[in-house]
Amino acid sequence: MDVKTGLFYLFSAVLLFAAFRVITARNPVYAALYLVLAFFQAAAVWILLKAEFLAIALVLVYVGAVMVLFLFVVMMLDINIDSLRAGFWKHFPLAATVGAVIALEMAAVLLGGFRTGEEPRTLTAAQAAAAAQPNTKELGKLLYSQYLYPLEIAAVILLVAIIAAIALTLRKRKDSRHMDPSDQVRVRPQDRVRIVSMNPTLVQPAPEPVAAAAVEAKP
Repeated sequence: MDVKTGLFYLFSAVLLFAAFRVITARNPVYAALYLVLAFFQAAAVWILLKAEFLAIALVLVYVGAVMVLFLFVVMMLDINIDSLRAGFWKHFPLAATVGAVIALEMAAVLLGGFRTGEEPRTLTAAQAAAAAQPNTKELGKLLYSQYLYPLEIAAVILLVAIIAAIALTLRKRKDSRHMDPSDQVRVRPQDRVRIVSMNPTLVQPAPEPVAAAAVEAKP
């Protein structure tokens, strides 16, 4: 067994352990951290398979953005964990059935790729030249040539989703002291300061002190 195979088994074992701990950890923060570990191990496996673009995208998008946001939400919100676990055993049979079906489908797909006895395929000159290029470069060529319109449609859909999320969360608060910048620019001195003409006021003299003999208490 060479070094590459040993690293593959090591990363795969850690990946399976982290994935198992994601669904068995009682603390949601620990589960999210185990999921981050699983993403890193999957990225390492993809690097061994010479799919560096997928590995970098997994680390940057999921670990660097999605999981950080998930951890922020979990740690900032007061989530009642007991209420979430109340219906675990109630929905366990359905979840186990769905999981078994998915496992059988994955096994059917994976076992089809490990069949032996087939003759090795001979690559053409164009395929051999494409295989020698980095997959990031080839993926860029495909995205901006053959799949240009689907890429633009996906970009428009994401832009609409971002605008919709901002519009849904935009609320006018009554206790906010927000001021319109356009009103601040168009303001005039007469609108801010008003000069009022008033008559002068006279200061009343202070009352004279009463003599001490006048205020003596009578017996």
